[in-house]
Amino acid sequence: MEVSCTDQEVAVETVKVSSNRLNDLKAFDETKTGVKGLVDKGLTKIPLLFHHQPDNNKKSHSEHTIPVIDLEDVVSKDPIKRQGVVSRIREACETWGFFQVVNHGIHECVLEEMKDGVRRFFEQDDEVKKEFYTCDQNRTFIYNSNFDMYSSPALNWRDTFVCYLAPNPPKPEELPVVCRDILLKYGNHVMKLGIALFELLSEGLGLHPNYLRDIGCTDGLISLCHYYPACPEPELTLGITKHSDNNFITVLLQDHIGGLQVLHQDKWIDIPPLSGALVVNIGDLLQLITNDKFNSVQHRVLANFIGPRISVASFFCSGVKSSSKLYGPIKELLSEDTPAKYREITIEEYVKYYNAKGLDGTTSLEHFRV
Repeated sequence: MEVSCTDQEVAVETVKVSSNRLNDLKAFDETKTGVKGLVDKGLTKIPLLFHHQPDNNKKSHSEHTIPVIDLEDVVSKDPIKRQGVVSRIREACETWGFFQVVNHGIHECVLEEMKDGVRRFFEQDDEVKKEFYTCDQNRTFIYNSNFDMYSSPALNWRDTFVCYLAPNPPKPEELPVVCRDILLKYGNHVMKLGIALFELLSEGLGLHPNYLRDIGCTDGLISLCHYYPACPEPELTLGITKHSDNNFITVLLQDHIGGLQVLHQDKWIDIPPLSGALVVNIGDLLQLITNDKFNSVQHRVLANFIGPRISVASFFCSGVKSSSKLYGPIKELLSEDTPAKYREITIEEYVKYYNAKGLDGTTSLEHFRV
């Protein structure tokens, strides 16, 4: 059965909206064709639903660039070279919360096919896509436009599909034919990379290489595939508003168009596409368990006259949708001088709060501070 976002009970924490706005949201939701459906109609003015509050901090700055880290030395048996990589990753996580990796082991042809697979899904016939349109989080494959449609102050100019790849890999028949094979293949590659990254992150914290993996950081993998159509009025909206990620880490594949920015020292810094590279950023849950040693930094995506822009964000999480397992600051990182800054929580509790709050430009971490 098809389930639209309007079929779900809207959370108590959602923003108050006028009846006219609510009707407009429901009408947009029930088209099941997302932002691309609007663009396909040839609109020249974007709907008010997508208008964001004026931002006095729209200017981007180019005097800084996020670190680019070569992982080729990781496979080296030279411990000095490996330690050099660990040191660069630790510094990037402490000062930026973002870095790019090259020589990461995923062939460029796989990266290109993954982007092509996303494009094929969103550009197929609407009636075929509508079969996958849902906000039911229990589905393996979820296609919609804005997951926080009824809780965020303004909609973002993008459509998304989400696929849960681990711990329970989907059956091939549960996935769209146009991107089925590459989704599974790319997911396998990213899982291997993620395991390697968590080893380096563990070492950067002064812990055993398997520490973060052993506590479940690599148990779950979710692929979020975004499609940003060209926007006729990009100055009025955003591709994705300012936010931080609700996971341990994100591995991001972006295409050549650009638009991703990270907030660094109160300035928006562009993260320009680098051929063959992947962007890695720290999520809220890793900041929480590292007691603020590693930083989950706010970032956004600008809307653009050019499109479509395509990106694939691979979220590493606990993988347990409903579990009583508690996560809090790692005991080995605490001392009398550095007490715990957060209370222990379940992943489900964090994600539930994050989703109900929506992408409103504020961090969810503050809610869980001691």
